[in-house]
Amino acid sequence: MIFVDSGAWIAFLDPTDQYHNDSVVIYNDLLQQKMRLLTTDYVVDETITRLRYDVSHSVAVQFLDFIESVEKTGVLTISEIDKTLFQEAKRLFRQYDSAKLSFTDCTSFAVCQKHKISETYAFDDHFAMMGITVLKTVE
Repeated sequence: MIFVDSGAWIAFLDPTDQYHNDSVVIYNDLLQQKMRLLTTDYVVDETITRLRYDVSHSVAVQFLDFIESVEKTGVLTISEIDKTLFQEAKRLFRQYDSAKLSFTDCTSFAVCQKHKISETYAFDDHFAMMGITVLKTVE
């Protein structure tokens, strides 16, 4: 199972994003390998918000439609941040005071720990600090 971060979703849907081409390649590779994907309701929220403010409302709606269709295929699971995960995210957020982590990052780390996920489809290095491999395209 691969965790999908908001940066990957944003890059996938925004053709002006610096990582757009890499994101499309990685996503298609994951589908070809029949990998199961996991994201969270917090990541979905963050993605919708960023797309709305940074790109457009219509692209944010396009993301909503896209994520719903991928979830229906069974390829993607959207994990909800429950009270236990929220508590773990708070602990992680307090622990990493010198790293520029969002609270959503910390909820993502908690989910990866819970599901023993070792790889992520993302474009930031925050996951690496938690020992989670960030997928890259082959150059």
